[in-house]
Amino acid sequence: MERISNQIKLNQIKENTILEINKTRCRVLICAGTGCLAGGSAEIYKKICELAKNDKDIEIRFEDEVPHGEITVKKSGCHGFCEMGPLMRIEPQGILYTKVKLSDCEEIYNSTIKNGQIVNRLLYKQNGVEYPKQSEIPFYKKQTRLVLENCGTIDAEHIEEAIAHDAYQGLSKALFEMTPADVINVITEANLRGRGGGGFQTGYKWSQVARQKETIRYVVCNGDEGDPGAFMDRSIMEGDPHKMIEGMMIAAYAVGAQEGYIYVRAEYPLAINRLKLAIKQAEEAGLLGDNILGTDFSFRLHINRGAGAFVCGEGSALTASIEGNRGMPRVKPPRTVEQGLFGKPTVLNNVETFANVPMIIRNGAEWFKNIGPKTSPGTKAFALTGTVNNTGLIEVPMGTTLREVIFDIGGGIKDGANFKAVQIGGPSGGCLVEEHLGISLDFDSLKKVGAMIGSGGLVVMDNNTCMVEVARFFMNFTQNESCGKCVPCREGTKRMLEILERIVAGNGTLEDLDILEELASTITDTALCGLGKSAALPVVSTLKLFRDEYVEHVVDKKCRSNNCSALRKFVINPELCKGCSKCARNCPVGAITGQIKNPFTINTEKCIKCGACISSCPFGAIYTE
Repeated sequence: MERISNQIKLNQIKENTILEINKTRCRVLICAGTGCLAGGSAEIYKKICELAKNDKDIEIRFEDEVPHGEITVKKSGCHGFCEMGPLMRIEPQGILYTKVKLSDCEEIYNSTIKNGQIVNRLLYKQNGVEYPKQSEIPFYKKQTRLVLENCGTIDAEHIEEAIAHDAYQGLSKALFEMTPADVINVITEANLRGRGGGGFQTGYKWSQVARQKETIRYVVCNGDEGDPGAFMDRSIMEGDPHKMIEGMMIAAYAVGAQEGYIYVRAEYPLAINRLKLAIKQAEEAGLLGDNILGTDFSFRLHINRGAGAFVCGEGSALTASIEGNRGMPRVKPPRTVEQGLFGKPTVLNNVETFANVPMIIRNGAEWFKNIGPKTSPGTKAFALTGTVNNTGLIEVPMGTTLREVIFDIGGGIKDGANFKAVQIGGPSGGCLVEEHLGISLDFDSLKKVGAMIGSGGLVVMDNNTCMVEVARFFMNFTQNESCGKCVPCREGTKRMLEILERIVAGNGTLEDLDILEELASTITDTALCGLGKSAALPVVSTLKLFRDEYVEHVVDKKCRSNNCSALRKFVINPELCKGCSKCARNCPVGAITGQIKNPFTINTEKCIKCGACISSCPFGAIYTE
């Protein structure tokens, strides 16, 4: 691509690319996000390309060829509907094929790509209804995709397509029509709050950096997404990296920074590769580097790979890691806006926050404030996982209720089970239960009930889930990820984990519950950073909402969901047992006795609860209680 030296050339490339896309009779977008690649979408892409290359009846244009043709085959970012991957979208019809296999490619090519006929067996079906178009599927229809709008609909590896979908138009407007102060005022007026979890006002943070006397300033993007089950930022970096990069550039213009850093965990190799490619293409196009769009604004971007430490999601630990030091938080003040990266004033926001910025600059603060509640405007991306029918990446307006997310977009609980709880905000978040289904998903409403949005993870649980084990799981994660710098987090979380492990092993006492609450309060009040201060939240919320389950574990030595193996009691139903002795022969400790053709029995004191008897019984006579 030739260097874009002014607004006119930027708009020309946009118009030319749109014309080229519109000339294509059939456009095939194969999901090349991490999830679909794991399911084999790379092979599917190669197969579709191979079929087209060998077809002499059509003219085809591949990614690196200049002439347009009848068919274009593209690799897109994540479509979001991960449960149904690998996914293939066919335009202009808007058809979405789900769970595509390599063996389906020839039929798709001959039926749909060449002749426009739908392959019905590959369509998404819900309650007996087929949905040919992606926009009609309930999972998508009830979303408002703004940050994720281009993920799955553009070629993630070519800057021209991003430009065709308004990439760098916000930057252009900021450089030619606004002063740095104007940009900060618009972001402040829009009330964009940080999507990384804290919900801090972005405009105020930028204004604090802009007013510092130190003239060397930095813009840092936090792409260190460490919550289990969260992949919002990863999908943006993989599927629409230019949107985030543009947001960082606008922030740099607003605060007077000339260098920026993107901190991405090394476990995101695809995101890193896509970011490197996007930065290279932007530099070659003159959209990064010196004298951007012919102005005196210059900005350079660097990528830093993190080693996967959860604590590096905290601002001061993240900047320490970029500097080459051990990723550990420091005492504040001074804060990052005063002395951040290399001791200089630093704007630090996460991927999703920066991705909102170009849209706000293009469309104005009022446009943004009209989406969601006034105190938490805009949309929020969530990673919807757990025992829900439709898992994946979603985006909804702030203020959407939990019920709408789980039962409308998520399609309800799997296998007809009953909803029990949802863990929101990752390992440092809290639980919400049935009484909270009507709650508005926004920063302030969740804070009132002792929960938080966090980065946006939503883990749905049904009535077969043990909440004590859930608390133990998240505490185990947090304790392992503690950097160890402060005693409350280093030692306190270890003690809490030991108590929880005793409880699920059947050795807990009622006194342990009081100690858990006391430890939780102490850690929250005295820990150094946000990780430690919120580490006890899953325990606190489950103790409050499911105390009866804790009491059952320590008093009755029983787990109602049968998830805690140490509390299981294996029983043989004498009415179903045929006396075949298979269970006794497979028991590794000889805990099962009886006579052939008569019901056998289990000695619960000798039983090690391994479950070998259940798997070996041909009559289903053994169960747990």
